Amino acid sequence: MKGRKAEDLRNLPVEELERTLTDIEETLMNMRFQRAIGELEDTAQIRITRKDIARIKTIITEKQQSESTAA
Repeated sequence: MKGRKAEDLRNLPVEELERTLTDIEETLMNMRFQRAIGELEDTAQIRITRKDIARIKTIITEKQQSESTAA
């Protein structure tokens, strides 16, 4: 599974990004548990998921800053 593209994420509203962020963080937690008990086969997916989280947080911050300067 590939990471999400920033271009696609920038088209989403902040509320949708925050929901997506919550879902991905929950997925990351589950992957960490799976890795701890030895069930996770693709450990590289954890790294991809962490980068997705960072990408979404960055885009949320950008959108919030642009809204505050526009107002």
